[in-house]
Amino acid sequence: MIEIHGKPFLEYLIEMLRAQGFQRVLLLLGYLPEVVQDYFGDGSRWGVQIEYSITPVENNTGRRIKLAQHLLDPRFVLLYCDNYWPMQMERMWRRFLEAGAPAMLTVYTNKDDYTKNTLRVDGEGLVTVFDKTRQAPDLKGVEISYGIFEKELVDLLPEENVSFEETLYPLLCRERKLAAFVTDLRYYSVGSLARLPLTEAFLARRPAIILDRDGVLNRKAPRANYVRSWKEFEWLPGTQEALRLLKVSGFRVLVVSNQAGVARGAMSEADLIEIHRRMVREATQAGGRIDAIYYCPHNWEEGCECRKPKPGMLFQAQRDFNLDLSRTPFIGDDERDAQAADAGGCPSALVSEQKTLLDVVRGLTNQRIS
Repeated sequence: MIEIHGKPFLEYLIEMLRAQGFQRVLLLLGYLPEVVQDYFGDGSRWGVQIEYSITPVENNTGRRIKLAQHLLDPRFVLLYCDNYWPMQMERMWRRFLEAGAPAMLTVYTNKDDYTKNTLRVDGEGLVTVFDKTRQAPDLKGVEISYGIFEKELVDLLPEENVSFEETLYPLLCRERKLAAFVTDLRYYSVGSLARLPLTEAFLARRPAIILDRDGVLNRKAPRANYVRSWKEFEWLPGTQEALRLLKVSGFRVLVVSNQAGVARGAMSEADLIEIHRRMVREATQAGGRIDAIYYCPHNWEEGCECRKPKPGMLFQAQRDFNLDLSRTPFIGDDERDAQAADAGGCPSALVSEQKTLLDVVRGLTNQRIS
């Protein structure tokens, strides 16, 4: 119930669940349940039905779920109320059906060492080790809840006051019945004071937009060629006005660009940095702003995580700026951009001669004003 930007953290979760299509929410409460009940009531203000199961404060999650078993649907989603992750229920559901397992956890890859690892996922996408003490060797990834479970698994819990995770997950691991939905998309938490500033920044939801460079901001070089120097850089008509409108409307502007010309020897990385330095300067002089530029200098065959259509640069921007990618449009000009946006969970649009960046930006800024 900690307040962030004028409303309880739990309210953000309820709103997200409603947006993802959920109609019913069961809250398992122990400490000061009346505070939650008085605020949320039956959930009708949020367009959902909220029910409550109240048990003693000292109960662990396993005991709470066991006592609420009669209120559970045949399949249910379990969330921790101190974690917010921009949920992707349709993808989660597809993965759950594909895996054919009775349980699935959402697993943050933790490539940025955001927290300590708690599990290991094998090549088939199954969790093979779960260790809440984080002492087992070769752990890689962290369970953030957002799990899907068959109700029948609750029968495996004893009547004692046990941890849901420590009791059930190792058993499912041994039987190869615990699937993973693996994500690079960072989660946010109110579970520690150290995380609060990041969570507050994330939930502030400052508007941001992600732009491809070549073909969106500047004229694209012919196929298999590159913009190698500033003299070859040419702003597309209306793009500097688009950047100005974005600044006036409070948008942060982030650019992501494949630049294989570096790896292929068409230009040096210093050449590329100089192009970007002058691009930022001219955008600023025109009244706009570019907050950050991400580029992939690798060749097509190198198999890196950053080259579009992979979403690596989008995830890096997300972590650097605490973006909610589900609310951050990505504007590109070809299919790779659309694929990267889809993989990153961004809404997207493609520009063309008929639909310029300025057209797209006017639409976005008009929506924001209205």
